[in-house]
Amino acid sequence: MNTLRILLLLLVALGSSLRAAEPQPPAYEFRPGSFDGTGKWFLGREIAHFMSHQGAPWLERQERELEEAPARLVAALGLKPGQRVGDVGAGSGYLTWRMARAVGPTGRVYANDIQPEMIAILKTNLAVRGITNVVPVLGTSTDPGLPDNSLDLILLVDVYHECDHPWEMARRMTDALKPGGRLVFVEYRGEERWIPIKPLHKMTAAQVRREMALHPRLEFAENLTNLPRQHILVFRRKAADGPGGPGDGSAPSTAPAPAASAVADPRAP
Repeated sequence: MNTLRILLLLLVALGSSLRAAEPQPPAYEFRPGSFDGTGKWFLGREIAHFMSHQGAPWLERQERELEEAPARLVAALGLKPGQRVGDVGAGSGYLTWRMARAVGPTGRVYANDIQPEMIAILKTNLAVRGITNVVPVLGTSTDPGLPDNSLDLILLVDVYHECDHPWEMARRMTDALKPGGRLVFVEYRGEERWIPIKPLHKMTAAQVRREMALHPRLEFAENLTNLPRQHILVFRRKAADGPGGPGDGSAPSTAPAPAASAVADPRAP
């Protein structure tokens, strides 16, 4: 009996030491912010309002071909037939159908959004093009709802800076990747003031890398700069999650605050 008690005490002590060794992400902060921001801050960055479904026409603007070069982006991703990929914050499906064609009929795209109205718009745009290898996924602000350990790549285009819970979202996206799978952030370059996008809707490469460094299962792979105005920041899920297991530590602590609101204003200044 005493031996069993000692073993239990040792297990409790070991569990406590492992938890203490886990990386503890910083807390979200709530303080006055800018007109375009939520007043919620993470690692010194104010989180931007997300665009409501009423702004969907802006996602389909003709100028986007010139400003963002979507064909060049999809080519840079190196998608292969048969791959399973995710489009998080897919919106109207502007990149979704392009990705769907790249992975072909044997592949699959999980197109995520947190607004049912955006999902409806996406379905319409896919139907018009005859795209059938896309699975629409209604997620939440903390979980994109993607299948665990199954995706070759997850793409976020002009989305991550608007995530109300960036740490939680990054953790769950990492869960969804296969070992070796890629997590790709496309963001307007915050280092370049000339780019005509509101400041909160840009990110520097350093800021994205700083935030992803909180996730020990991810490693930085490359920063592609072949787009006119955006970074392509590529991270990779490590082949092994390490002795600490699949977790990335505890979630950031938060003080009670109102839910982030959606605004219909386009992100252009």
